[in-house]
Amino acid sequence: MPRILGIEIPDKKRLEISLRYIYGVGSVVSAEIIRKLGLSPEMPAHKLTQDDIARINSLLQTEYVVEGDLRRQVQNNIKRLINIHSYRGLRHRSGLPVRGQRTRTNARTRKGKRKTIANKKK
Repeated sequence: MPRILGIEIPDKKRLEISLRYIYGVGSVVSAEIIRKLGLSPEMPAHKLTQDDIARINSLLQTEYVVEGDLRRQVQNNIKRLINIHSYRGLRHRSGLPVRGQRTRTNARTRKGKRKTIANKKK
């Protein structure tokens, strides 16, 4: 399995799909990386040479925010919202849906321990 930025990407899958296992790399960014480096999107990841892996690593580190840096950035954004006491920050703090979803039904997985629904008639 090739290691890119400390992540082992699956070697049997196409390169375009394998790169998506890196946090912050989706379909568009994956296709862009492959196009910039002149690689084939159809080739399996285990056919990457050490030179190709080094080129992918350097491109990801210089031009994109991925993995640890991106996770840290997202967490800092959430902490900032909580610190300034915005509505979204309060929703994050209490573990409720942030983007306007309903909470009367659904959203039970975000509300904590499972609660039984009382007085439900059959």
